[in-house]
Amino acid sequence: MKIVINKCYGGFGLSDAAMHRYAEIKGITLYPEKGGLFNTYYTVSADQRVQPLAGNWNDHSLEVREAYNARYGEEVLYDRDMERDDPILIQVVEELGETANGRCASLKIIEIPDDVEWDIEEYDGQEWIAEKHRTWE
Repeated sequence: MKIVINKCYGGFGLSDAAMHRYAEIKGITLYPEKGGLFNTYYTVSADQRVQPLAGNWNDHSLEVREAYNARYGEEVLYDRDMERDDPILIQVVEELGETANGRCASLKIIEIPDDVEWDIEEYDGQEWIAEKHRTWE
């Protein structure tokens, strides 16, 4: 089994080219918006998006804020939500090589046996694969 991890401090992330290639293979139309350090990759046009809540965020009920967040989450393709063993993600990283690396990332594909239950562990964004095991506290 192949899994994509980040091998440098900073954190997992895909480049603009990798996000576009991933969306292309998946058949998703992107409506990217340039942001400060990071872009936002909407999957719906601006006129179809959930509108920001008026006023102070904390003045809205928990239910309203959760509903807003759920809808927003459905409208954005976010690289950190991708399954790291997603065959399309692996294809994109293999195709693009270092060009797939996001702003603070150095992506690497790790191969592990298919029958291993695994987790991604990290320290300051640098990741490794660990076999799942039982713990008690």
